[in-house]
Amino acid sequence: MIVIGLTGSIGMGKSEVAKIFLKRGIPVFDSDAEVHRLYDSQRGGDLLRPLVPAALRNNIVDRKLLSNIVLNDGDLLSKLEAIVHAEIALRRDRFIAQAKLAGHAIAVVDVPLLFEKAAEKFVDIAIVVSSPPELQHKRVLARPGMTKERLKVILDRQMSDSKKRKLADVIIENDGSLAELETKVLAALTAIESKYRK
Repeated sequence: MIVIGLTGSIGMGKSEVAKIFLKRGIPVFDSDAEVHRLYDSQRGGDLLRPLVPAALRNNIVDRKLLSNIVLNDGDLLSKLEAIVHAEIALRRDRFIAQAKLAGHAIAVVDVPLLFEKAAEKFVDIAIVVSSPPELQHKRVLARPGMTKERLKVILDRQMSDSKKRKLADVIIENDGSLAELETKVLAALTAIESKYRK
């Protein structure tokens, strides 16, 4: 089974690419969605209580409170990420094992911090979704509650797009319509299948 690591900075269109894979019947592990599920569970509350008790409401994590607490505290964020990423890594490994057992030829793990957390070693091929900076900023700033200041903090914590592009096995340029993006994703998928199934 080919395991694809899908990544890209905020606002690049990684989620849209993941949807295209899903439409093709390829299972996708969405790390962000898994973090949300964790935060909405008793398990998440138990994991984070020792570190950020003020971010809990009714024994589950209040994401808005958590975001406000860690936004300008890099040390706390690093400690939090270590706990959360360890749990998500376990879930990712379980997903890969289940996809293989189910007989899938390809599985995708959607990981925003694929390179930052050295998770590329767990995948066979790394795909980076990339867009021009002006388009990226326009998309992100259209999100509810997003500000230029908050976007800057997020971008400062992420590896730059140029570095991600250098580390990628495949780059998908998301600079046009959704139909154009789908064409590029399917072309990349065909190339990957051809290379790995020889």
